[in-house]
Formats: sequence, C-alpha cells, structure tokens
Amino acid sequence: MIPQVPLSLSQDADADALLDRDPLALLLGMLLDQQISMEHAFWAPSQLAARLGVDHLDAAAVAAHDPDDLIAIFATPRALHRYPRSMAGRVQALCAAIVEQYDGDVTRIWSDATSGKQLYDRLVALPGFGAQKAKIFTALLGKQRGVTPPGWREAAGDYGRDGVHMSVADVVDAASLAKVREYKQAAKAAAKAQKG
Repeated sequence: MIPQVPLSLSQDADADALLDRDPLALLLGMLLDQQISMEHAFWAPSQLAARLGVDHLDAAAVAAHDPDDLIAIFATPRALHRYPRSMAGRVQALCAAIVEQYDGDVTRIWSDATSGKQLYDRLVALPGFGAQKAKIFTALLGKQRGVTPPGWREAAGDYGRDGVHMSVADVVDAASLAKVREYKQAAKAAAKAQKG
C-alpha cells in the first residue's frame, strides 16, 4: 500500500491542511479544477468552509443549503470559481449524489471499492466528473492517499504511471507543480499544432 503524503495542491498551507483532513474538500477541489488554475480550484473548498462557518464540509449540509445563498458565497470576491453560478450548482449536485448513494460519507466511494475499475466507475458516475477527471482522481487517490485497489493504475490510464508529471495527482510541491504546468502547456501546444 502506498502511504498518504501531505497534500500540496493549492500551495496554501491552510487550504492544503483542509484537503488533508477532509475528503469531501479534496473531491470538491477536483470538481472545481476546470477553467481556473489548479491551485485556485483546490484553495476554494477551504474558503467555502470558512464562508459557511464550518471547519469541515458536510455533503448533506451543502446539498441542503439554499441554492441562491450558495451562489452568492461562490461569487463573493475572491470568487471561488470563474463561473460561480454553474459551479455552485455542480457542487450541490455532487453533494446530493453523495448523500443519496453513499449516505453522505464521501469516503465510501473508494473505501470499499474492490478494484480500480469499480473505483473509476463510481467516480465517472458522479455529477461533474467525466472520464478524464475520474482517471486523474483515481491516480490522486492511489499516489497520494494510499487508496490502491487492484488495477488502480490501469483504471487511471497514463495518469497512474510512476515518474510522470501530467496532472494534480503528481503535484507534491512547487517544483512538481511547475513540471505539471510545463507538461500541460506542451500538450496544449501540440494539440493546437495538430489542429493547424
């Protein structure tokens, strides 16, 4: 089993401390990681908790929160996401699914998964999680949280490989973040060149 490592995804000590102790915060950071910087996405859950006046996030409480108030919380400067309305809705939908399917316990998504494929299937079925997000989160759980059901690397695809700097799953400090950023920029440039 791969041991847990202290998370360093937001590059903010307080925000990373919440990600370390609150699995829902970590999952929400992954959900928010689109069309904004990775550090901002993984910083946002700590701000959400602070603005809700809680020290950890609870799926049932977030799911039941007044939707308009949640949008306002997301939109308050510094906004939690570039698209506060749609992302507040996605966060609520994800929390509602966790309540409905896992009795509000986010860790059940992975704690009793018997295979990497089952873990991936559970993640990809969540609101706001497509195939790529599910693969990256499978890799993050395996590489940094000690969640290693049989076949997890295969389920994570290339993101599960050792020695790569492709995604948030490979970020453990500022240097690895820079390497992931370089990889993403190179991949974007290659895709652009292929189109042109």
